[in-house]
Amino acid sequence: MAYTKKQKSLALKIALFATGISGIVAEYILSTLASYFIGNAILQFTLIVSIMLFAMGLGSRFSKFFTKQVIVYFILTELILSILVSFSALVSYVVYGVTDVSWLVIYFLSILIGLLIGLEIPFATRINDEFEELRLNISNILEKDYFGSLIGGLFFAFVGLPYLGLTYTPFLLGFLNLGVSYYLFRVLKEHVSLKARKRLEITYVLVTILILLGLYFSKPIVQYGEQVKYKDKIVYSKQTKYQKIVVTKWKNWYSLYINGNQQLSSFDEFMYHEPMVHLPMNLTKSHANILVLGGGDGCLVREVFKYEDVQKVTLVDLDPNMVDLGKNYSVFKTLNDNSMNDPRLETITQDAFNFLEETKEKYDVIYVDLPDPNNVDLNKLYTKEFYKLCKLKLKKDGVFITQAGSPYYATKAFYCIDKTLRAAGLKTIPMHNQILTLGEWGWVMAKHNSVSKKEIIEVNVSELNLKWLNNNVIPQLIAFGKPLTDTTGIKVNTIFSPKLYTYYREGNWDLY
Repeated sequence: MAYTKKQKSLALKIALFATGISGIVAEYILSTLASYFIGNAILQFTLIVSIMLFAMGLGSRFSKFFTKQVIVYFILTELILSILVSFSALVSYVVYGVTDVSWLVIYFLSILIGLLIGLEIPFATRINDEFEELRLNISNILEKDYFGSLIGGLFFAFVGLPYLGLTYTPFLLGFLNLGVSYYLFRVLKEHVSLKARKRLEITYVLVTILILLGLYFSKPIVQYGEQVKYKDKIVYSKQTKYQKIVVTKWKNWYSLYINGNQQLSSFDEFMYHEPMVHLPMNLTKSHANILVLGGGDGCLVREVFKYEDVQKVTLVDLDPNMVDLGKNYSVFKTLNDNSMNDPRLETITQDAFNFLEETKEKYDVIYVDLPDPNNVDLNKLYTKEFYKLCKLKLKKDGVFITQAGSPYYATKAFYCIDKTLRAAGLKTIPMHNQILTLGEWGWVMAKHNSVSKKEIIEVNVSELNLKWLNNNVIPQLIAFGKPLTDTTGIKVNTIFSPKLYTYYREGNWDLY
């Protein structure tokens, strides 16, 4: 079948459109993996995108050295890109599982993919020069690539990551790129020598088989890559739109991880939740209206419902999958005494900052049980602006408390949270406890008015059905030695001057 110049040009543009989709999705996949494996999402997205754009520039520069058989080289570039996009996540997971240099592999893949995309655009422009005049040629080629990037970004954000995950999304995009490039090859094959044509046809068969095999074995390979990084058996794993949730099991105990960081263990989670819940509840007279920000596992809410005068609890968590885990996953339903299905509980899936801006209610106790502020995104929920909102929504006699990381392993971060709360106009009471699976952990409690140590020491929890907390240990929860690090120059954490996540990442975590 003979194709017209218009049809050939259209096939070329379709190929560039598909490249735009797969290229941008590959960027986001690698950025997400880098955030998951290495941490600090903002930094990783910045580095990956910058590295890939730089590599695209190099690819464009190198394209000038290809003077003959440009169509063949363009198709080969598409084939290699299809393979790299398909296996990007798989290779990263395997390397993550067996070495400590996964970051190096991710950056290297970013460079390779960027080089290939950088080669493709000049190749396509030169090929299309035979079918369109220069004015239309350049604008149409670039237009299709950029439009493809938009579609790819929307696909990754709303379909790929939340529904297909990082296991299957790369293969879908790899097949898309492969299929479109094969269509282009069929349209332009009259411009390819018979010898090269036969070799390309064989290569297409081999690449298709390779990607199919990768797709077939992807799930067990990814599971292996994840499992070797966890000392206990993985019994639940899900990549959501917002985070990677993993649950592991050892003997009869379960541990929850978010983005590779342990959040709790059923072995000793009560040593975390009991002090956090019961001291604030005993420092305010009313328990009618309680707000929990985070805490989708339901363990904190379990402790709150031990007070009969609790009328309403509002739990706000960004990730609906985390809330679903607390409500419906049998392990957590048992662990939280089915508290997530208590009729007094209202769950809202929303950003905590936005919720506080919008709600008209005021609360007797506000609990902030969020992951550690190890990146700029979470840093927002530990800022002076956030704490001012909390103060505004806290009743006059109400109590606020936030988890604050470790006063020993991240000393500056812990005292930064305390100082930031005070800068927001609240009176603070730092707390800490030794939690066996987490190490020394801390909270900062706060009120509108000062609370004396005597008032805290006199808190009586003897009538509550608690596993660990008793009256004897309460004085120790608010007793601190000298900080292990100089804390005199610590800055207040704000949205426009985010200091906390830097303090956190510079902590002495290696000691733990």
